[in-house]
Amino acid sequence: MRASFRIGRIAGVPVGVNWSVLVIFLLIAWALSATQFPRAYPGRPVVAYVAAGLAAAVVFFLGLLAHEVSHAVVAKRNGLQVQGITLWLFGGVAELRGEAPNPGAELRIAGVGPLVSLLLGFLFGGIAVVLSLAGADGLLLGSLAWLAGINVLLAVFNVLPAAPLDGGRLLRAAVWKATGDRTKASVVAARAGWVLGALLIGLGLFQFLTGFGVGGLWLALIGWFLIGAAGMEERQARMGSALAGVRVGDVMTPQPQTASAEMTVADFVDHYLFAYRHSALPLTEDGRPVGLVTLDRVRGIPAERRATTTLAEVACRAGDLVLARPEEQLNDLLPRLSECTDGRALVVVDQRLVGIVSPSDISRAVQRGSLRHQTAGDRR
Repeated sequence: MRASFRIGRIAGVPVGVNWSVLVIFLLIAWALSATQFPRAYPGRPVVAYVAAGLAAAVVFFLGLLAHEVSHAVVAKRNGLQVQGITLWLFGGVAELRGEAPNPGAELRIAGVGPLVSLLLGFLFGGIAVVLSLAGADGLLLGSLAWLAGINVLLAVFNVLPAAPLDGGRLLRAAVWKATGDRTKASVVAARAGWVLGALLIGLGLFQFLTGFGVGGLWLALIGWFLIGAAGMEERQARMGSALAGVRVGDVMTPQPQTASAEMTVADFVDHYLFAYRHSALPLTEDGRPVGLVTLDRVRGIPAERRATTTLAEVACRAGDLVLARPEEQLNDLLPRLSECTDGRALVVVDQRLVGIVSPSDISRAVQRGSLRHQTAGDRR
């Protein structure tokens, strides 16, 4: 999930917000200020309801942020790199680079988020109880009670044993610990996520068809998201297993054809296009990669501009290139490749280009890795 804009850093981790957060933020604020608060506390000015609804929604998202920051902090303490945190429609996600080194680390990283949400729920609930005992009765008390309930609900929902929820990570840690097989544990958690998603879709559609309103559709939407995310996690787990132990140098295309950044698009199309076998062309300067051109990028330049446009102007810039080392594990490269628009990595040694990794290279590696694991299984 990509961030639409960044809001800063917390604990050294970049924090971003996707535009979809605005949707759920407005829905929460509207539901509280237009329905729940007026029904529970009638007779207040409209502006008071709106202010209370907006404030509760803001604090709720701050709680979500605390939930994800806790994942990031514990992940860093367990040796993982954290690329960033993104808040979006279904809450938030801490983007971790790599896998937990052992079941214990997986347990700690996954468990801390729901624990933080639970503690926040108890905190808001405790403050609400104290205010109630002191005789308070108003929108502040109502907002605190809602925040207590929603954070406890968030904690409970997140510990359901199904990927990609935190509970799915806890289930994976338990199965991993019991079997010693990370891939099997990931598949079990993903299958559980698929089952939970299907149940939520069924329950949501039943509620909608029996007159419970759009809340049922929202539940079905969450279920649909869980099924998609669980399926992706299972595919990634199987791919990771197939590529275990495979290095970048094992799959790269060595010594790829290159071009000068100063060549015009017209010159490339008229004289060099059919001489190149691949759909991506690294640009080099004294052997160092300075860009990457794909046929899709070239195709986007109108014919009348090709004579005055250089390859450097249409290429992926040097700062955006995905660089790898031959000895690097291919599984460590995959997360970076998925974030690259061009889907390729340039392999360098001492800053000099020695190879390129493309999606077709990875596909062949997965097929060969799967065959290798299948043969090993047959021998057993």
